[in-house]
This record gives sequence, C-alpha cells and structure tokens, in this order.
Amino acid sequence: MRARVKTKLIIVLVVIIGALVAITPSLTDSLPGWWKKILPSKAVQLGLDLKGGMELLLEVQVEEAVNNALNRYASDLKTVMREKNIRIRSAETTGFNRLILEVGRDKYRDEAAAILREEFPGIDVSEESETTLALSFPDEEIERLQENSVVQALETIRSRVDEFGVTEPTILRQGERRILIQLPGIDDPQRAIDLVKRTAVLRFMLVDEGASVDNVPTGDVVLYGKEYDPATKRVTRTPYVLRDRVMLTGDTIKDARVRYDSQFGRPYVSLEFDKIGARIFEQVTAENVNRRLAIVLDENVYSAPTIRERIAGGSAEITGDFTPDEAADLAIVLRAGSLPASVQVLQKWTVSPTLGTDSIRKGLMSIALGFVVVILFMIFYFRYSGIVANVALILNLLVIMAVLALFQATLTLPGIAGIVLTIGMAVDANVLIFERIKEEQRTGKTVRAAIEAGYSKAFLTIVDANITTLIAALVLFQFGTGQVKGFAVTLTIGVITSMFTAIFVTRTIFEAWLENRKIEKLSI
Repeated sequence: MRARVKTKLIIVLVVIIGALVAITPSLTDSLPGWWKKILPSKAVQLGLDLKGGMELLLEVQVEEAVNNALNRYASDLKTVMREKNIRIRSAETTGFNRLILEVGRDKYRDEAAAILREEFPGIDVSEESETTLALSFPDEEIERLQENSVVQALETIRSRVDEFGVTEPTILRQGERRILIQLPGIDDPQRAIDLVKRTAVLRFMLVDEGASVDNVPTGDVVLYGKEYDPATKRVTRTPYVLRDRVMLTGDTIKDARVRYDSQFGRPYVSLEFDKIGARIFEQVTAENVNRRLAIVLDENVYSAPTIRERIAGGSAEITGDFTPDEAADLAIVLRAGSLPASVQVLQKWTVSPTLGTDSIRKGLMSIALGFVVVILFMIFYFRYSGIVANVALILNLLVIMAVLALFQATLTLPGIAGIVLTIGMAVDANVLIFERIKEEQRTGKTVRAAIEAGYSKAFLTIVDANITTLIAALVLFQFGTGQVKGFAVTLTIGVITSMFTAIFVTRTIFEAWLENRKIEKLSI
C-alpha cells in the first residue's frame, strides 16, 4: 500500500479513536495523564429544553438606580454641610431624578447652593423656595448611570448564579434594560428567583435607645426584624428605631461565609471586611460601646447586637433564625455584591425534568429515524458505494458529538434539529460525487480514473454549497437568541465535519479498497 494512502488511513483512525475517547469516559480513564490533558472526556451539556429548568426575563429598574445614586450623594452632602455649619433639615428624593434639600434657615440657602456647585460639580442645583434646593443629574449622567446599572446587574447576577452551582447557565443582556437567564437542571425555582432578585444592600446603623415607635425623633427611621419563637412556632415582627445615618455599608465586604455556632449548631454568616471597612468598623465599635448596632439588609433588621468592646481585625457576624440554605444564599449575595437597583421578573418559564426527558427521547428518535432512512436510501440507490457513504455518515455523527463534548457546547432541542438537518446534508456531497463518477464511467474511464475525476470535478461545487450554508449558520449564531444559537452551533459543526467525512474519508476508503486490486466496474 502506498505511503499516501497509509497516511490518510492513519488520520481517519486517529479521528475515530479521538472521537470515541472524547465522548466515552471509560476509555479516557485507561489513558495516561498527559493524554487526558490533551483530550479530556466531557459529557455533552444539555440545554434548558432538554434537561429541564427555568428561564427568567428580568428588567432592571434603571430609574431606581438614578435615585439610589442621588441618595448616596445626599449622605455625602449632609456631611459637607455639617462641616460648613449649615443645618440640613431633610434630604428626600421626590420622583425621578429629583432630590429636595431643605436647609434650616433661608439665609443658608444661597450659601448651601454655592457649596454644592463647588463640591459636587456633576449635579445640577436649582432654588425651589426660600429654604429648599432641588438637585438632579444632567442627561448625560443619567444615561451613564442607567447603562452602568444594567452592566453591573448583569455581572452581579452572573456571580450569584455561578456560586449557586447551576451547570452551564445562560445569562445574556436583551435590549437596553433586560436580562435573560436560563438555569438548566435547577430543582428549586423560587429559591433561584429570590437569590437573583435580592438587591442585598447591607448597612450597619445604630439603634436609637431612647426612642420608641410611638414617638420617632426627626431623622430616625423605623425598620423591622423577624424573630422566631420556638415555643409558639410563630414569626413575629419586631420594630427597631434606628438613627438615619449609615455607619458602614456592604461595599467594604471582602468575604462572607456560612459558619455554625458550637453550642446549638445554628448557621450564621461570618463577614470579613477589607482594610477600609475594617478601619471604619473598629472606629464605630470603639465610639459606641454598650450601644446596639443593627445589621440591616434590604430594609430588614437581621440582628441588633450590643457592642461590648472595640472590635478590631475586620470581622463581624450576622445571626438570625436561618436555615442552612438561607444562610448560604445570604453569603452568596454578600460576596457577589449588591444590585444597583431592583429587578422585576417579566416572564418566568419552567420546564420540568419529565418534559426534558420526553424531548430527548423524541429528539433521539428523530435522529435515528432520519439516519435509518438515509442509510437505506444510499444503499438502495448507490449499492456498495452507498455503504462507503454510510460509514462516513456514522463517523460524522460521532465527530459532531465529540466536538460538542470537547468544547462543552450546550445541546438544545433546536440543536437536535440541526443534527437531523446535517444527516441529510452530510450525504449530499457524496450524492454529487457519485453521480459525477457515474458520468465518468459512462465515458469509458477506468474505475480509478473515474473516482479521481469525480472527486476533483465535484469539489468546488461542494465547497461552494457548504460555505453558503456556513455563512447562514454564522449569521444565525450572531443575531439569534439562545434557541436559535443552539441550532446554529450544531449546524456549523455539522457542515465542517461533513466536509471532512464526505470528501476525505470516503475517498480514503475508495483508495484503500482499489490498492493492489483490478476492479473492472464500480458498484455505484
């Protein structure tokens, strides 16, 4: 056998072995470690419509993000005014992009406006009345804040979902303010929704010990905490009067982990601050010994422990009546950071594992049925040459599954449709080649010459047809959504692999078969 034919057979054999190893873990386990690094075995990832799970379409409340930014400025400007000996009665947002600042006396209004324009040049300041100023962001700043809020929400949600442990999640931005989330295989949809939606704004605020809910001093706020009574097994809401001054926020948290107390084994969340947060926390605890410091998350008081001494080292604890899952989810959102604004669930779509299994069964049945019909047709119409084409078709399916496994591409129901389409397209090239070989044999050429001419003359037509299909698949992948992309991925892989199997593999089989043989007529 000539060296060229031997080389081609070796290439085909390597492809077959590599594809089998890629999709068969038992074969990979018997290989040396260096080979596993080159060609690891990975299962084909199933999409939401095959594995079951949940799809969410969220909308980020970008207007809220703008008002949140204004409120953060309010805290800073209160500090600045206090340093300038200007009393601020109130600072409240009213409507979208509008913060009303009320000064103590009318003579302070102009002075306060001048200070604000100097200290906060990015905010527009206008006089509303003798004692009030209106603050707002210019249009360019509003656009920047809204864009950043969607980008930050996307990354925060992605971090939370990754830590939640969902395999192959899909998190994409849709339009200006919407986010699409697909969570295959999830078994607790409501827990996932709560995890994604939670804004997770963590604040440390002092409890006003001398105040009561019936007589709330100006500047204080009333928030509630939940307490579980093991005797009555009821959850009660306990009010807390807090000073409206945030001592520390969750932005300075470096890590958050679930721990269990040694006495009762109850879960709690252990916090670790960064250098800035540790310094502020130490200063706050040193200045407020024997006072209660409330830990507030999303307007709910989780605990309000009494500060017994200065706490150094940058660590704190959030205790409460947590279940292990609640403590784990709280730690996840604190590590991932807070959302810049709340998100609204516009659509929720849940696929049960049973429905996913049924989709897989029907999808595999369609592949098998299409595969059998094509094989029978090729054998009936092209006889023994049809068997050669069928061998290439089997190898093509094997290589497609291997590529999906290696690159961890997600197989969806439209992806199965792409595979079924590929089965028909995979033999299209061989139909063109075989018809050309027939024509060459009718002119009196030998079998070897007819095969050479058939492959050479049909090659450009095959390449042209497959390139146009490949371009269409790439356009679908670029501009399509998740379902359409699944179809485009398998179609793209199928087009590339079918070119290899239909041209290279079948020609190699013919050449190896004709080597050292005298064939008068090809069964085609």
